[in-house]
Amino acid sequence: MEVKQNNDEKHGNFEAFIDGNHAGLMTYTWAGEERFIIDHTEVEEAYNGKGVGKEMLLAAVEFARKNGKTIIPLCPFAKASFQKHEELQDVLVNQTPAQ
Repeated sequence: MEVKQNNDEKHGNFEAFIDGNHAGLMTYTWAGEERFIIDHTEVEEAYNGKGVGKEMLLAAVEFARKNGKTIIPLCPFAKASFQKHEELQDVLVNQTPAQ
C-alpha cells in the first residue's frame, strides 16, 4: 500500500493506493499554521477491512510528528482511532494522558 500526501495552504489529504488502484482518502483542513483538522475519511468498498484507514491515519500522525504539528480529529473514524490507540495521542491538540 502506498499513501501519498497532497497539501496546500488551506487543505490537504492523504490518498491510499493498492497495486496502483485508489483505495482511500483522508482529508484535512488547516486550522492555523500549527494544526490541522482531519475532517473526513473514506475507503473504497473493495478495500474495506484491509487497514487502509489506519495507514492513512498513521501517515497523518507521522507528518504531524515530523513537522511539529498537532491534529484535531473531527472525522468519526479518526476520533475513534485516536481513542483506541494511546501511542498516537501525542499529536492531538490539548492532549491529556489517557485515564
